[in-house]
Amino acid sequence: MNAQLTLETLIAEIQSADDNVRAAARDHAGPLGAAAVGPLAKIACEGDLEIARAANRAMQNVVYHAGRPGAADEAKAVAAELIKLVGPQPPLQFRRDVLWMLWQIAGPEAVAPVAALLSNPDLREDARMCLEGLPAAEAVDALRTALAAAPDDFKPAVAHSLRKRGVEVPGVPELRLVPTKQTSVKPVGR
Repeated sequence: MNAQLTLETLIAEIQSADDNVRAAARDHAGPLGAAAVGPLAKIACEGDLEIARAANRAMQNVVYHAGRPGAADEAKAVAAELIKLVGPQPPLQFRRDVLWMLWQIAGPEAVAPVAALLSNPDLREDARMCLEGLPAAEAVDALRTALAAAPDDFKPAVAHSLRKRGVEVPGVPELRLVPTKQTSVKPVGR
């Protein structure tokens, strides 16, 4: 691999049959930024297992690089590319990975697309955790809205996220206080 990795070289080398070439490309993908996200996402969703895994990790390295101090513009550009990937087309696990990446570098721009996933039974936990971590007041508002509409089995989780963000949530038990199995122990004070 050459010292100055280009997008074209990255895409070629991340698909290499040689593990060492693939790993080097993955490890040096960060500086390529937002332009690399879409092509890497395509490979992560369509490549064979090891190549897809390398592409996914290369995307994570792009996120880490863009999330460094003083790189707010890069982070915003990468987040914009990641937001495009939370739609219904990518595979479920890949979308989960993207949500994890988003909470690390996104801001208010990610709230609406992530909040839309709270009604998806397969992605609601990942979306909730993403909103819990997003450093935006809009994320707290989205969680409040979600709490009002959440099914009973999801309310304690949403309330937990709100509490982590410093919001009092009366009337919804804390997750750690909800029994996970039948017990004969009676609550104190009853």
